[in-house]
Amino acid sequence: ILTSYDDSISENYYKKQQSALLKMPKGLRGIATYMVPLRAYNITGLDNVRSLLNSDHFAVSNEKVNAKTILHLKDIVDDLYSTNKKVIFTMGKGGVGKTTIAAAITLGLAKKGRKVHLTTTDPAGHLNFVINESSGITMSRIDEKKELEKYQNEVLSKARKTMSEEDLAYVKEDLKSPCTQEIAVFRAFADIVDKAEDQTVVIDTAPTGHTLLLLESTESYNQQIKNSHGEIQESERKLLPRLHNAAETEVLIVTLAEDTPVYEAMRLEEDLKRTGIMTKWWIINSSLYKTNTTNKMLAAKASNEVKWINKVDMHSKGMFAVIPWSPNEIKGNKLNDLLL
Repeated sequence: ILTSYDDSISENYYKKQQSALLKMPKGLRGIATYMVPLRAYNITGLDNVRSLLNSDHFAVSNEKVNAKTILHLKDIVDDLYSTNKKVIFTMGKGGVGKTTIAAAITLGLAKKGRKVHLTTTDPAGHLNFVINESSGITMSRIDEKKELEKYQNEVLSKARKTMSEEDLAYVKEDLKSPCTQEIAVFRAFADIVDKAEDQTVVIDTAPTGHTLLLLESTESYNQQIKNSHGEIQESERKLLPRLHNAAETEVLIVTLAEDTPVYEAMRLEEDLKRTGIMTKWWIINSSLYKTNTTNKMLAAKASNEVKWINKVDMHSKGMFAVIPWSPNEIKGNKLNDLLL
């Protein structure tokens, strides 16, 4: 928690935290509360962990950003538009702002005249809190429970036409297996991506691990499709070839200028490459470095971001954008601020 402020950025930072605390659910207010002070340094390494609750040090890094020009989110939207990308993913660690970025990109493409469908694979997805459907924008959410129920009902409906009650009982038992849910989600995912036939599909993904499980099931199910002589939807046949086609599909890696989000994003990128999905753009979100704060605490944190901005710059070969930290809740019309 930031305990004091002395410039507009630190004041807004302080007020944003206090506003969040005031919205604490009633059920939590009666519980003993302990405040951990915000520190100028990243809490990595034993020395920093030991000093977390006892002392602070404002070590300002002298490292400079290597990039001569830092791109904006608008530049990425322009590239997605000019290259006519049809399937766009936002991927990264939990809490880096994937949903907000996905919503802003959707808005940016819609303003250019594209018909866009925005969806989320995140079980905790909350797109409706960030953006609403409007002219040129439709939205959906892949709900695993609903998709499972839908798939089970579909299979049983077909089975009842030709099977006895005894055989039907075996089918019902088989539909309780864990792989049934994977198949149901895969089919829903394939149907969503198939919308790219006549519009742009933007997919706000779940945090890294959940997303990789989805892609892995896509790989394994695709192999089943090749070996199967059964009934396969056309959208399912086209899914993996479309994801592997860099001319159609773009994966945007979203991160913060910190060690854990960057390293996790790099591991994600390697895993994507192993599945045959290439990446091009990185987005560093919520950067204090871009705010030009003069507050001693936040300026030190901002200087510590430089190392990670340079690392992303080198890793992505300059194909990255940086979005400054914002005091505002980025939703609705405020999404336009990210596109300036």
